[in-house]
Amino acid sequence: MNRRRKITPYAGRFHFVVALVLLLIVVTIWRVAELQVVDRFFLQHEGDKRIVRHETIPAHRGIIFDRNGKPIAVSASVVSIWANPEELSSVDTNLPALASVLGVKVKALSKKLAANADREFIYLKRQIEPTEASKVMALKVPGVYSEDEYRRYYPVGAVAAQLVGLTNIDDQGQEGIELALDDWLSGEPGKWRVLKDRRGHLVREAEIVRSASPGKELMLSIDLRLQYLANKELQKAFHDLQAKSASLVMLDAKTGEVLAMVNQPTFNPNNRRQLNPANVRNRVITDQVEPGSVIKPLTIAAALESGRYSSHTPIDTSPGRMRIGADTITDVRNYGQLDVTSIITKSSNIGVSKIALDLGPEIIFSLFQRVGFGQSTGVLFPGENIGLLPYRTKWQPIETATLAYGYGFTVSHLQLAQAYMVLANGGIFRTVTLLKRDIPPEGSRVIAADIAKQVLVMMETVVTSGTGKRAQVDGYSVAGKTGTVRKLGKYGYTNSHHIGSFVGIVPADDPRIVMVVVIDSPAVGKYYGGLVAAPVFSRVAAESLRVLGVPPDASGIKRLGDIQKYSRVKG
Repeated sequence: MNRRRKITPYAGRFHFVVALVLLLIVVTIWRVAELQVVDRFFLQHEGDKRIVRHETIPAHRGIIFDRNGKPIAVSASVVSIWANPEELSSVDTNLPALASVLGVKVKALSKKLAANADREFIYLKRQIEPTEASKVMALKVPGVYSEDEYRRYYPVGAVAAQLVGLTNIDDQGQEGIELALDDWLSGEPGKWRVLKDRRGHLVREAEIVRSASPGKELMLSIDLRLQYLANKELQKAFHDLQAKSASLVMLDAKTGEVLAMVNQPTFNPNNRRQLNPANVRNRVITDQVEPGSVIKPLTIAAALESGRYSSHTPIDTSPGRMRIGADTITDVRNYGQLDVTSIITKSSNIGVSKIALDLGPEIIFSLFQRVGFGQSTGVLFPGENIGLLPYRTKWQPIETATLAYGYGFTVSHLQLAQAYMVLANGGIFRTVTLLKRDIPPEGSRVIAADIAKQVLVMMETVVTSGTGKRAQVDGYSVAGKTGTVRKLGKYGYTNSHHIGSFVGIVPADDPRIVMVVVIDSPAVGKYYGGLVAAPVFSRVAAESLRVLGVPPDASGIKRLGDIQKYSRVKG
């Protein structure tokens, strides 16, 4: 007798549970396989992002040297201390000891940590000495770390500050040469891959991804020996004369290299706590001024070029005043009849004005352009001022006259030195440079050699018997020109503020140095260039020629002998 088997509800449930378990096992196996095979590389990458870090290897910034290999700017190894506020609590018991070593108040440190509690990185102290950093790290405070960096240091301090410039705390150029050639000086940071745990602690160094490349070295044209003595003399004059500012630039007449470039007031790039931004400016390159009477030798050069004038051509400057339209041009006194040489010697405004009105402005304007006015000097210095040499389709007579004696247009001190270098080189124009030159450029002729020589001879009379007697250098012949400019005020040119200047070439027989000295707004009752700027030239030139080993020239020795002979007779 067959009995039908009875299926209980419990058996169905059992089979369902078994099937469900088998399905879960299959899904689990599939998911494991998917994670281990299909998503393997994605998961590894995600994991690496949480434990693998790329750290920067700081690059050493290139050293800046003077022309003789003496360091002007170097990078020193320093350490920055940073913290992870999530690990370092503002109420941590280690804070008093940490604050003491860092040289800060506990309250200030706690406040800083509390204000950045949600961040993973804050600096506690930047760029400290390695010995000081080792004391901090010796405390082994959780959440406090260190990183190596470089800090720029300037061995010569304020002496070359405006020329060399400075970098910021991240070692990036901000002013001067540091900014102009930042790409050259900056190195390429390296990178290494490291393993860290979830708290940021170093587990092990993995590998160097890219090595750091140091910045390239740079050799400037300046000679620190000349830079020091120029700075010393200019600083003394700046303080003695109670001037607003003072500048000096010295060129090698044969190569166009800048041998010294100084400004007052200056600043110490190693101590910036009381840094006045105005003192960072390199006035020699960035400031523009009306040149005044120092421009007259170039006007005379244009006159000689025209063929209408020679060094002996007479010009009547009586009675010491000349009306041009509604304006009046004056000399210091009535010089009467002067030849062209004497116009330079006495610095006669009327004399050069009459010559300019006869020549016309185009001839003078052309020569000014040829010697570099209104154009960049090519030194690529940040903030270089190219001045203003206005071109007019129609010149008024007064504009022509003032152009001839240095008003109505502006130049930088470096442009002025470059223009005088043309006279020193016998009419050859060479660009100036702040970098050392192994081979001088050939240059181009812009003034005939005989005319440049004639003007140089005329300029010697300024120093021997004219307005620049205080620029004399014992044993050397000097060719130069004084200048005194009234400054612009609220209602036009003022009689109370002046710029005194002197431009000199020495030795005049075989030029080696071209120097421009500018004193802005002296406040001791004297302001003529021959009184305030020429003496600075004399002292700096005398020492510089000795340092450079330039022997006395025949004209200078003869003049020195005449002076000594006169002194003995007088005694």
